[in-house]
Amino acid sequence: MYDVIDLDRVDLGMGEPTDEPQKQYYYMALLRKLVEKKKAELGRPLTACVVTFGCQMNARDSEKLCGILKKTGFTMTEEEQADFVIYNTCTVRDNANQKVYGRLGVLNGYKKKNPEMKVALCGCMTQEESVIAKLKESYPFVDLVFGTHNLYRFAELLWRTYQGKGMLVEVWKETDRIVEDLPVDRKYPFKSGINIMFGCNNFCTYCIVPYVRGRERSRSPREILREIEKLVADGVVEIMLLGQNVNSYGKNLEDGISFAQLLREVEKIEGLQRIRFMTSHPKDLSDELIQVMKESKKICRHLHLPLQAGSNKILKAMNRCYTKEQYLALAEKIRREIPDIALTTDIIVGFPGETPEDVQETIDVIKKVQYDNAFTFIYSKRTGTPAASMEQVPESLVHEEFDKVLKCVQETARSRVARYEGQVMDALVEEINEGSNSEEALKALDAAPGEVLLTGRLSNNTIVHFPGDADLVGQIAYVKLTQCKGFYYLGKRYNEEKT
Repeated sequence: MYDVIDLDRVDLGMGEPTDEPQKQYYYMALLRKLVEKKKAELGRPLTACVVTFGCQMNARDSEKLCGILKKTGFTMTEEEQADFVIYNTCTVRDNANQKVYGRLGVLNGYKKKNPEMKVALCGCMTQEESVIAKLKESYPFVDLVFGTHNLYRFAELLWRTYQGKGMLVEVWKETDRIVEDLPVDRKYPFKSGINIMFGCNNFCTYCIVPYVRGRERSRSPREILREIEKLVADGVVEIMLLGQNVNSYGKNLEDGISFAQLLREVEKIEGLQRIRFMTSHPKDLSDELIQVMKESKKICRHLHLPLQAGSNKILKAMNRCYTKEQYLALAEKIRREIPDIALTTDIIVGFPGETPEDVQETIDVIKKVQYDNAFTFIYSKRTGTPAASMEQVPESLVHEEFDKVLKCVQETARSRVARYEGQVMDALVEEINEGSNSEEALKALDAAPGEVLLTGRLSNNTIVHFPGDADLVGQIAYVKLTQCKGFYYLGKRYNEEKT
């Protein structure tokens, strides 16, 4: 995809363009010449490694980084001893920062053996002033640091890094710019994430995201639809629309298109078979969106609806802008209108001021909603957020209450997932399950000669493993769910469409 970007046609003699993305094409062409020169000097390819921490939006950003690196002549590798290594960081929880610092220490050792090696950091973590100060003081060997707002300038910044010495830092506090049509190297040829908006306006008191991702900026529907059409023409059958809060999409656009209206337009794209999206904030989930999901033939039967806490006291302290009763009413409405929907959620345990009684309120919601799965986290204090200055809950108490919530989630989710046993459902085959592809495993599943163990994802986001032909990867297959294994299924290929 994006082969229309022909670097051979960039006239370097004309100087740096002023418009984007033409300016970045100019620097890609310069960078490619530099890479070719270094390859000739070394007598081998120049290697690059992109390591991603965090959410689906970070993963999508990394595909852009990889696309630019490949376009400019780097050979991609998963080895962190590469000539160029970039960490695309997450800062939602403090342990994510600590993990990056630990990995940087290892890179320092690699760089001492290869002084020509370049090390870069980008992503949410780099938007924090304290992080920049620590990098300058303790990790001066890092060559390039940039933030979430200027990722599109990666080619330019990398070229400048190779031209100078010392640490190049370019972190913007805010921007309203969205630059389209940059190279992308997708991890999967048959599915892709699509950024429909950037930033967040909600300011939940525990969350650093609005400070590192900035205010909400929606892409134009025309550009989104154009990108999806290109992806479908390139073989993509499933797309995931990405945003910190997709339900508020379009509020800053002049035409005022809603997220539900965008979904209706996306559904019209011929050749596209599946539509996913995340994340949805409960306060912005409209009746119109529920109706669109109900009527849709392409929107997957899965909705991620973060709860975070079940106590009204804690929800107010979190600035979530809904009550327990409002959330339960919304979940009931969704289940009533779309009975086959799978609901998943996020839950935080140990928020400042939370008592065991508050945690019981959360457990009450879990039991009433009956989530198909939940991502349960212990509260992580993030400097710079309002919650960081609140009275913290003793760690010993947090772990005790966390175990109670986790146990309840697991019990209810198992019963929800198990209800599909014996049904025939469509699964997008995502990969060959290399880790379990032994003769014994295939024999136990009555695999035919030549078949391998495949891993597919159901519309409701549940995983199923089943034997089949390797060329099914990337296609939607019908599978009979023969055995529930807790949170995933074993199945058999079903050669007729489900009734």
